[in-house]
Amino acid sequence: MLNQREAAEACGTSRSTIRRRREAGLLPGSVEDPERGWLIPVEALLGAGFTLNAPAPPDSPPGAGSAPAAGAAGVPEVGAVAGLRAELDRVRHEHALELAEARYGRALAENEAALLRAQLADRADHIGDLQRALQALMPAPVRAAIPQPQSPWSSPPAGAPGQPGIG
Repeated sequence: MLNQREAAEACGTSRSTIRRRREAGLLPGSVEDPERGWLIPVEALLGAGFTLNAPAPPDSPPGAGSAPAAGAAGVPEVGAVAGLRAELDRVRHEHALELAEARYGRALAENEAALLRAQLADRADHIGDLQRALQALMPAPVRAAIPQPQSPWSSPPAGAPGQPGIG
């Protein structure tokens, strides 16, 4: 995690550029620290397209111009070992870039998926509204006529069973 000043120095850009990218949401994972200010993950910087400058090698002491470099154990490195170390550093740097790009791509894909899920839910609600409106516009189902019961005060129709007919 680098603060905005450190990130600007490492990327060879201005603090305002870093600040604008952070405010635009292009540096995911940035957090505000009360002591150091805004802290930005290196992966976010790499994912936003910035390239980090490799740290400069330490200054060699005067008179040590042609002496071989000392390794971790203090033993002078031979050309092959120095070349292998440089290759290892290069591969590590490439891997870090690929990892940062993959994380950034994953974050973008997750944001896109969340947006699509929200749109899908909105469309499902809209379809439900349209179905209810269509149902309200449909004619009522036809029902069979229900015979009305005869009141005891009305006369039954002539010739009804059990009733004397007029005649």
